[in-house]
Amino acid sequence: MGIPEKIKAIQDEIHKTQINKATEFHIGLLKAKIAKLKREQEENTHGKTISSGGGNTGFDVRKAGDGTVVLIGFPSVGKSTLLNALTNAKSKTGAYSFTTLTAVPGMLDYKGARIQILDLPGIIEGAAAGKGLGKRVLSVARNANLVLIVLDVFQVNHLDVIKKELFEIGVKVDEKPPDITLEKTSSGGISVSIQVPTQVDENFIRNVMRINGIHNGRITIREKGLTIDQLIDVMSGNRVYIPSLVVINKIDLVDPEYLKTVTSKLKIPYIAVSADTNKNIDILKEEIYKKLDFIRIYMKPKGQEADLVEPLIMPRGSTVQNICNKIHRNMVRDFKFAQIWGKSVKYGGQKVGLEHKINDEDILTIVKKINAL
Repeated sequence: MGIPEKIKAIQDEIHKTQINKATEFHIGLLKAKIAKLKREQEENTHGKTISSGGGNTGFDVRKAGDGTVVLIGFPSVGKSTLLNALTNAKSKTGAYSFTTLTAVPGMLDYKGARIQILDLPGIIEGAAAGKGLGKRVLSVARNANLVLIVLDVFQVNHLDVIKKELFEIGVKVDEKPPDITLEKTSSGGISVSIQVPTQVDENFIRNVMRINGIHNGRITIREKGLTIDQLIDVMSGNRVYIPSLVVINKIDLVDPEYLKTVTSKLKIPYIAVSADTNKNIDILKEEIYKKLDFIRIYMKPKGQEADLVEPLIMPRGSTVQNICNKIHRNMVRDFKFAQIWGKSVKYGGQKVGLEHKINDEDILTIVKKINAL
C-alpha cells in the first residue's frame, strides 16, 4: 500500500469515528499519522526545494534586502501592477489571467530598509494539491517574512480560499509557534514536562512523539491551552508561521459604499488600494514596514563616531551574532566582544557576547580578536 492509499485509509477511519470526548485523542493520533505520511510524501516527491532550481525555471529567486514579501492572490487581481507601484520593478501586466508565469522580484526602499517584494503567478483553488503552478507558488511563500494576500475588490470572498491553500502547504499566517521545546537525545527514553494547563495529556504526547520516530528526547510544554493540532504541527516540523497583510485592490472601480458593504464580513484589518492610480500606496508601504517589525542598529567603529544616518536594519529579536552574520560571513569567527549603548544594556558601552539581544536604536561596536585585524 502506497502513501496516498495509507492517507486515504486513515482519513476514512476518521470519517467513520464519532467525534466526542472519548475519541478525541484517538482521532488526534490518526491526524498525527496523516501529518507524518504527508511529510514523507512531500520529501519523496519534491527532493529539491523551490529555491534550488530542479527544473522550476523562474522560481529560483535569491533572497535579498532586509526582508522578503510575497504577493499571493488569484489571477488578474493586479499583483503585477501593485509590484510596479511599490517598487522599481517592471512586471508584465495584462487584462487576462496568468500574465505572470515566473517569480518577478522588485525592491522597495523605505525608511532605510530595502524590502524585496516578489510578484508570483496567481493561484487557484486546489493550488496546495498541485493545481496550476500552485505548489511552486505557495512553497515560495514558506521562505518569506511577510505574505501580502491580494484580493480583487469584486472577489473578496477569495480570502478564505487563499488562507486554506496556505494552510495546506504548511504556512500558518498570523499565528505564533507554540511555546514548546523539543530536544532529541540518543538514549534515555522520552521525558515530558508540562508546565501549564493544556488540552493534551502526557500519554498522548508520548504517542505522537513515537509516531514521528522520536523514542528518546525531552519535551517541555509552556503553551497554555496547547491543542492536539498545535502539538501535531510542532512534531511534523514542517510548519512555518508568517505574518500576513490583506490588500484589497482596484478600489478606483467602486464607490465607498460598495467597498464598505463587501468588506463588512472580513472581520480582519485590510488596506484598500488602487495600484493603477497609486491610491493609498504610501499607506501600504508604511504597513508593510510595520508588519516586518524591523529595528534600527547604529554601527560605531571602534574609536570613531557612530553612523546615525544609515542604520543597519534587522528583524526584532536579533542577536549580536545575527548582526555579525549579516555584516560578513567571517565576523563571528573573528568576534571578541561587542559594546552597546542603548536600551538593551544597563549602562553605556557595556560589553556583551554573541547571544545578546539588540533593541531598536542601539549603538553597536564589534571588537575583533587581535590576530583577526
